[in-house]
Amino acid sequence: MTHRKALYSAAAGALAAAMFASGYAVAQDGAVNAPGQAAVSPAPGAPASFADIVAKVAPAVVQIDVEEKPQPVSEMGGIPFGFTIPGAPGGDGQDGGQQGPFSFRFVQPQQGPVEAAGSGFFVSDDGYIVTNNHVVDGAQKITVHTSDDRTLTATVVGQDPSTDIAVIKVTGTSFAYVSFENRAQPRVGDWVVAVGNPFGLGGTATAGIVSALGRQNVSGSSYVDYMQIDAPINHGNSGGPTFDLEGHVVGVNTAIFSPSGGSVGIGFDIPADVAAKVTHDLIADGKVTRGFIGATVQTLTPELADSMGLTSVKGAIVDQVNPDGPAAAAGVKSGDVILTVNGHEVDSAAAVTRQVGMAKPGEPIMVRVKRGGVARDFTIKSGLRPDQASLVTPTGQAAPEPKATPGALGLELAPDPKGGLVVKGVDPKSDAAAKGLHPGDVILKAGAHELASAGDLADATAQAKAAGRKSVPLLVLRGGQRIYVPIDLAPPAA
Repeated sequence: MTHRKALYSAAAGALAAAMFASGYAVAQDGAVNAPGQAAVSPAPGAPASFADIVAKVAPAVVQIDVEEKPQPVSEMGGIPFGFTIPGAPGGDGQDGGQQGPFSFRFVQPQQGPVEAAGSGFFVSDDGYIVTNNHVVDGAQKITVHTSDDRTLTATVVGQDPSTDIAVIKVTGTSFAYVSFENRAQPRVGDWVVAVGNPFGLGGTATAGIVSALGRQNVSGSSYVDYMQIDAPINHGNSGGPTFDLEGHVVGVNTAIFSPSGGSVGIGFDIPADVAAKVTHDLIADGKVTRGFIGATVQTLTPELADSMGLTSVKGAIVDQVNPDGPAAAAGVKSGDVILTVNGHEVDSAAAVTRQVGMAKPGEPIMVRVKRGGVARDFTIKSGLRPDQASLVTPTGQAAPEPKATPGALGLELAPDPKGGLVVKGVDPKSDAAAKGLHPGDVILKAGAHELASAGDLADATAQAKAAGRKSVPLLVLRGGQRIYVPIDLAPPAA
């Protein structure tokens, strides 16, 4: 980037013009109208200018350039973007994984180091900088460019892939910085300003409003409910801050939704309260520690709740309990529906994961569950959440030898040596087929009934019908993961 200073100066000089200006209008020939002439009026409720806010916060925002190892193939995007996969399975309480948009990086295949760019901002006067983890992950060299044309080498202090937050540091003092200490609670419709380094054009500000709060399924994280904004953010804005009109940091730019890779006015920020806590932990310890109960959970849907005879869809159902984990030691069982964690009502698997993650190892976690229609309280001594690789459960499923027999729900089943019934065939017209069951799946339970034969499943479905239910929940094991799937009790169409 031989023209970095020129670009940076040009971007800084154009900053005010990029804002909504009051009393000036740009004619088609490029001339600027003087005050008193026809001017472009701000939108109703908009400030006359964002210049004072930008002047206050922009010195704390930096441009980040990284050199990475050569990539074997091209990928798209310098800031994550993606599309939602319909029917993606729910998350679980161990890895916080609710599948959603895919994230990509924009790099060209080449023999030498790969260059990428992002944004960040100082949170202390002695050189600590917050950015996205995906900006610096795998970087061989990190270079920071400040608004006053200083070029500095940075080192990684800590990374948290679960929230996509990283902290890096440069040597020096008296840096302009912003903090999370007086963070505001934005509302939908509030004006916000994003400052960053789109396409290498450092010192760029864009404005918009908060479009939505509490967005889930934006990434694979159950630790973040994202803030959606329509201030344009593009490749290179990753890791940059979003401010309210008081100059408080309200979010960290991390993703956009785009079918083409360019901004279409749908951007996502990590909320300031989440970023603040993670930043504090990374600076203090270089890592983030989270609580762990050793159970996987699944969001309770209306159909799943109905299949279990529940009148409310509040809560998350426990799919699997690690027999050696804290939840098992406390008495929690598969099929329990978690209603609250430490007094906080939970309405999804992500909410359970987030509440559990707030605990420190060794702290008590108070969990209320519903089992058999009765509420029960358990005190779980939190463990330390293992790394992601340790949470992957090997399948270890041997091919069953017994011959398959026709069973209920349009399934052909055979006893599995490790327990449960392995699916050998599925009626293509059945609801089981429509819900995605296929040969190789292992059905462990139907409702509260353990399954050892096709007759057990028939008995469980008969009891569900007698209870007036329209479906029965099957606990299905696939690829080491367990999930409840509600299957319609009506016979397959002819």
